[in-house]
Amino acid sequence: MSAPAARRRVRVGLARTRPDYEGLVAPFSPDRRYPELEELWGVDAGDGVAGSNHVYAAVRSALVGAGLDEARFGTAAWNPLGALVSPGARIVLKPNFIRHWNPCDAGTLDSVVTHGSVLRAVADYAWLAVGAEGSVVLAEAPQHDCDWDLVAKHAGVDALVEFYAERLGRTLEVIDLRRERVRYQDGVIVERIELPGDPAGYRLVDLGAHSAFAASGLDPKRFRGADYDVGPTTDHHTGGKHEYLLSESVLSCDLVVNLPKLKTHKKTGVTLALKNLVGINGDKNLLPHHCVGGADEGGDEFPGRSPADRLRSRATEIARKFLAKGIGTRVVRAVRRAEDAARGSDFIRSGNWHGNQTTWRMCLDLNRILYYSDAAGEHFDAAEPVRTVLTVIDGVVAGEGEGPLAPTDRPLGAVLASTDPLAVDLAAVELMGFDAAQLPKLDGAMRDSGLRVTSVRERGDVEVVEVCDEMRPGSEGASDWSSESLVLESLRADEPFIAHPGWRGQVEFERAPQGSRVRTAEAATCAE
Repeated sequence: MSAPAARRRVRVGLARTRPDYEGLVAPFSPDRRYPELEELWGVDAGDGVAGSNHVYAAVRSALVGAGLDEARFGTAAWNPLGALVSPGARIVLKPNFIRHWNPCDAGTLDSVVTHGSVLRAVADYAWLAVGAEGSVVLAEAPQHDCDWDLVAKHAGVDALVEFYAERLGRTLEVIDLRRERVRYQDGVIVERIELPGDPAGYRLVDLGAHSAFAASGLDPKRFRGADYDVGPTTDHHTGGKHEYLLSESVLSCDLVVNLPKLKTHKKTGVTLALKNLVGINGDKNLLPHHCVGGADEGGDEFPGRSPADRLRSRATEIARKFLAKGIGTRVVRAVRRAEDAARGSDFIRSGNWHGNQTTWRMCLDLNRILYYSDAAGEHFDAAEPVRTVLTVIDGVVAGEGEGPLAPTDRPLGAVLASTDPLAVDLAAVELMGFDAAQLPKLDGAMRDSGLRVTSVRERGDVEVVEVCDEMRPGSEGASDWSSESLVLESLRADEPFIAHPGWRGQVEFERAPQGSRVRTAEAATCAE
């Protein structure tokens, strides 16, 4: 009997670059005349060339490292996203625009949201792929207290829209997928503002037995979401149902390009590709975030048996009932101020720790829906995903510590790309110095026996291809490029990222392993 065929390794493209965004100004045009862009911009392509733009070059290198149209790289015919969609297609760009400010003194908005320079580079290749008859959409559902106008201004979205309208005569559609925005004071909602939401509407999808919650043993009555009213969270996950309200613009498009920021996360340890799809939903209160109560009583809100934590949990449940009716806002705000003064902000609450068994399952559910849905509906009986999603991770300036909302800036200088979400996340956590086996979101996706969104079943299935592309002086965009094939362990940070307090001491590797760097026979390093 012949031996079973070896599984094909999954590629992740990696590009190293300068770890900052200094000197980059919207609309973030490239700093050289790349041959493949002549078709997009025409003979006057030089008008689209700006000053130094190292991020554009890094995105380009990461795409070819991922194996996208690799044979034609460096020629006028190179069309990386054209390998995934046909002319006339509709592409959705899904950034991480979670919030418009970073309260951390050692952090900036650059470690919170996807930078506009990454958006610009990917958008150019999206336009190249879809052609004059296609369309490109930027869509995201930020946290419900995010000021869209401010975060979009930081990312240069208006400048990108204006640039494409003037230069291409095409409209970059921009959609805030939220149906409601709120305003907080002292951690309490004091105002609700209705938003138009997705013009294409929303699709209520029931995963049922295909949900990661189906055999989890978690009690849906304990599920708590993003708002005070627990009814929608529990009702949509009761009686065998596991329902989510998702953007029709996203589910019906031909290609989603997922553009997460590389940073830590309080409920799942890290953000990255799998977590970033939380932003394709239209009602965050249908998303279970944690199970109320301590770990010893069937919840994952907090660990241990601390009387203070138990009292806080029960008081919060009482407050939810009143706040859902708009009652007691001032009293709860006063209590929150007193609590912050007495306990600070580092104690574990609301499932912000490594024992959270809820949020990662919710993330996996959203991925399952996207990968097994298209314009025709859901295909949960399919043997493999019916959709390809391209992920490009912005790790130029990453975030550590109190992510995802208040991280400290961590200069990293990396852009990663892959059509496999788990593969690219595994590479990213190695750069962070974290152990994927201690991150349930990643370990659960790898071991998944349900609707698989990844072809990675073990770490050895992942091949990281690092690309170095150096422009020849005076060559009008021609370049010398080289690639290096690496194992995951070779990426490991010498100094791990600082994890979120609820994950600290649980996920970090001590140091990078020695002798783990593996190269292809024909590769040459950038240093050479």
